[in-house]
Amino acid sequence: MEYRYLGRSGLKISALSLGGWITYGGHVDEDEAFSCFKAAYDTGINFFDTAENYSAGKAEVILGKAIKKFGWKQNDLVISTKVYFGLNNSAHPERPLNNNGLSRKHVIEGVNQSLARLDLPYVDIVFAHRPDRDTPMEEIVRAFNYLIDSGKTFYWGTSEWSAVEIADAWRVADRLGLVGPLAEQPQYNLLVRGKVEDEFRWLYEKYGTGLTVFSPLKQGILTGKYNGQDAPPPGSRLAEAKDKFTVAYSKTFGNDVWRRELDQVAKLKPLADKLGVTLAQLALAWVLKNPNVSSVITGASRPAQLQENLRALEVAEKLTPDVLKEIDDALGNAFVNPPRRLG
Repeated sequence: MEYRYLGRSGLKISALSLGGWITYGGHVDEDEAFSCFKAAYDTGINFFDTAENYSAGKAEVILGKAIKKFGWKQNDLVISTKVYFGLNNSAHPERPLNNNGLSRKHVIEGVNQSLARLDLPYVDIVFAHRPDRDTPMEEIVRAFNYLIDSGKTFYWGTSEWSAVEIADAWRVADRLGLVGPLAEQPQYNLLVRGKVEDEFRWLYEKYGTGLTVFSPLKQGILTGKYNGQDAPPPGSRLAEAKDKFTVAYSKTFGNDVWRRELDQVAKLKPLADKLGVTLAQLALAWVLKNPNVSSVITGASRPAQLQENLRALEVAEKLTPDVLKEIDDALGNAFVNPPRRLG
């Protein structure tokens, strides 16, 4: 396993990490989830990512159970959770009110409830799961600093925020002498590149922003399993999962966006074959090659899938500048950053 610093910090996290999302507590049973966590830990993964709303809080419960079941020491782990979507915390999910968003009330109460589900005294990182444009930035920054000062987390970050919003949080933090967001958690893969490669490009140097990126396989599209299919194949998440997101997403199968992206994936297949790797390994390795990526959050419904993904660490060594150019030429979606203006 390779370990990288999370942004401009002294925190070391595994370059590949394991996330829960709708997998654990969702369409994967508890025993299989435990097997995935154990396989990840045994291969050197130390970073586990979850959120208050993943599987309506069940993902946090199962992660906490796994830590206890295997007797892992928390100081050997890096655990992150996210706060924003707390409707499952409410007795009235149809009107969650203060259980959603980034008010001081929900940030603190939401994290307290996450810690109770995890059965842990603290987590290493708490991410603001979305920007809250109805709550003053000073209130948000102060709330996350309260979590740090009270020992409930060591760092805070953002997820799916814009570069302007991240910079605004840092301006407020600097003005108040407080801690700004260390990391951002955006989607990043061969088909979705804009934020990481273009919009965020000045954040890395100025604020030391680290990235823990999600969806490196674009909901499985970059595995190639959907190419040549008229419908999601049996056994795939799109065919089997019953959560609202996946059901809605599966209904878009075959539309213009799908066809365009599957055409791009087909262009990558000869490159993967030439390197002797799978499309999934190529896609994961490509994300790993970005020096601003601290960790690539992967998902796994079975240990064998996790082991296959881990080979991406070896594949990354094969991605020379010439190979990376071939990938860019095949996809035609690379960002060419203009020279930065001085002064």
